[in-house]
This record gives sequence, structure tokens and C-alpha cells, in this order.
Amino acid sequence: MADLLSTVDGLLIDIDGVLTRGSEVIPGAPEAIRALRARGIPHRFLTNTTIYCRQSLLERLSAMGFEMEADELLTATYAAAQYLRSQNARSYYPLLLPDAQLEFEGIEVDEEAPEFVVVGDMGASFTFPRLNRAMRAILNGAQLVALHKKRIWRTEEGLFLDAGPFVVALEYATEVSALVIGKPSSSYFHMALDELQLPPARVAMIGDDIEIDVRGAQLMGMQGWLVKTGRFRREDLGRGIWPERVLNSISDIFSEA
Repeated sequence: MADLLSTVDGLLIDIDGVLTRGSEVIPGAPEAIRALRARGIPHRFLTNTTIYCRQSLLERLSAMGFEMEADELLTATYAAAQYLRSQNARSYYPLLLPDAQLEFEGIEVDEEAPEFVVVGDMGASFTFPRLNRAMRAILNGAQLVALHKKRIWRTEEGLFLDAGPFVVALEYATEVSALVIGKPSSSYFHMALDELQLPPARVAMIGDDIEIDVRGAQLMGMQGWLVKTGRFRREDLGRGIWPERVLNSISDIFSEA
């Protein structure tokens, strides 16, 4: 019987649904991360969570008992801000909560004629006036940037609409396709793999979304390990996507295969 971790040299680890569920810590998750660190297994945390800027998310996770450094944490918000800066962006219209906007410091918020429209998680703050303003900006030439296109997310209160349905609404209204920054975009996975300096075949992505985490990783040549915490539903296993591993939780990475 082989140790699961003997099949890989490094891990990419989702956060929401794998380490946490909303404001709850998934049992055993902090201990699993400490054990990974103790064993010297290279890893990065790769999340589509866009409620916070990277520093705020790091502080929140630290307060919840997770040991991680800033350079181990990659967020879709951080990646999007890096993209806008690479394009010499001067202005953008954010469909983002205030904390997430801190990641874009130095880029002016413009509600009338922005160069970019950036869509992330806003929950109940998605309103018709905001979406309509974004639509008009895109029709006037702003580039539509989606931090991700996840359909739903799960908290201790149940399932909620995620950012994806609002991105698709803007695409439909404007007939413009969004540039997706977060998972499963290949550029986002490449960013993490470059930091690990490992070949994809020796890396596993641990996530709770069979399409975005598992299939996205497999298309990059990585293994996709699905956990049954977070947004997992039994019918996920009938979609024709076959994870290399199905785990009850991240703690199972230390069990015997």
C-alpha cells in the first residue's frame, strides 16, 4: 500500500471547500497543512476566492489556524491586478467588494469610461444598476475580465449564486467574451506551477469542484484530487470526469492508498 503523497512531488490546494467552508474551518485541515510543511512537500494555495485582497485573506486564514506565507498564496484577485498592471491599465470599474479592490491600488476606479470591467464575488451587492453600468462600459470598449466563472458556492448557510452567472449575463448582453483569470485558466495554473518549479505530471490539484479544479488540472497534465467537502455533490461523479483520487477531506492525503 503506497502513501498517496508518493505519487506526486508537489500540491496545489484550493481554500474554500477544502480548508474552509465560509467562516468554518474544515476539521483536520490546519493539521494537514502543518503535516505537509513538516514533511517538506512543496505546495501553493490556489484559490478563486475574490472577497478579499491577498493580504486580508492571509490574515484571515492565519487567525483560523492555518500556517502559510504570502508567497505561498495565489488568488484570482491578485492575478487580475497583476494582469491589469501588465496592460498598463489606468482605470477600471470593479464589480468587487471593497476589500478586494485594495489589490488594485494605483488603478483608478472609473464608473463612466473605464478601460476594464473586473467581475468577482459581490454576493447580495450585485445590483441591477451596477450590472447595467458594467454593461454600458463594455459596450463602450472596456475589456471584460472575470476573476472566475464558478456557478455556485457553499457556506454554512447553504448554496449561493457565485460570480459566474453574473459574468455570463454580461457576456450575453454585450456579446463579448470575458477573459477568465482564475481557475481553470491555463495562465493561472502556469503561475502556480512556475512557482513550484515542478512538471505538471508530478503535481496534484486538491479541490472541491470537479470541473474547475479536477478537470482544469487534468487538462494541464496534473492529477486532480476531489474532496467531498465544500461544493461536492454525489452527482459530480457521474459527469464523465474521473478524478485520480476522491477523498473525504484533505486529511485523507496522509492515509494509505
